[in-house]
Amino acid sequence: MTAAIRPAAVAGMFYPASAPALSMLVDDLLERAKEPEQLPRQPRALVVPHAGLVYSGPIAALAYRLLQRELPRTQWRRVVLLGPNHRLPLRGMALPEEEGWHTPLGDTPLDVPFMQQLQQTFDLAMRSDVHLPEHSLEVQLPFLQRVAAGLKLVPILVGQAEADRVARLVQYLWQDPHTLVLISSDLSHYHSWQEARRLDEITTDMILAREPQLGSEQACGCHALNGLLLAARQEKLELRCLGQCTSGDTAGDKTQVVGYGAYVCF
Repeated sequence: MTAAIRPAAVAGMFYPASAPALSMLVDDLLERAKEPEQLPRQPRALVVPHAGLVYSGPIAALAYRLLQRELPRTQWRRVVLLGPNHRLPLRGMALPEEEGWHTPLGDTPLDVPFMQQLQQTFDLAMRSDVHLPEHSLEVQLPFLQRVAAGLKLVPILVGQAEADRVARLVQYLWQDPHTLVLISSDLSHYHSWQEARRLDEITTDMILAREPQLGSEQACGCHALNGLLLAARQEKLELRCLGQCTSGDTAGDKTQVVGYGAYVCF
């Protein structure tokens, strides 16, 4: 593992490249997000979208508002991000090789000892080439840097991987009270607004029912998400939808939209 810092790959595209503008955007999204309902138990995982912040940010902010509220009551020291690869092919799961990730808001340290522990326990590749151009995990950092700057990061890209394999990793992570799991996924892609709403309601019903059979046409992060759902079913945990919309509801037209949802597992 090198001591390098991963540079921001999508600053200026998925979110503002200047620190003041990025801080202002994230803080505004958090301020506008409604207060999440109280949960009967501590959250174990969050599911958050990963498009440009003007598109999916209002839905992502619902999850991060919940994280911000719950953080003082928890023992969390790290957040393990599980999300899909869009740029380069990947079979299985992969960690990066860097020791920190950069955004315009600064550097977030990776939990290198914990990453080494995971690599020794699970079949995780070290693939900075897959991580470097990828946006699905990077776009979570501005929110994390604003609401949970003290948490270290463990980024894992989940490619073609069976649900039971990912579920074993999630259940291992849940044994540690210092670890929060975060799944990065959008929902349906490039349907009309009306059709996307119909399809995403079906997907949400499956998520809430903990049915780990989602396909890539339902959620681009289906492999990580199916692992979470299987683990939640086996651990008898619940899921709740914090909010759902499409790009046609935020910053895009309604002819071809992308669906977004935020969920909490507890």
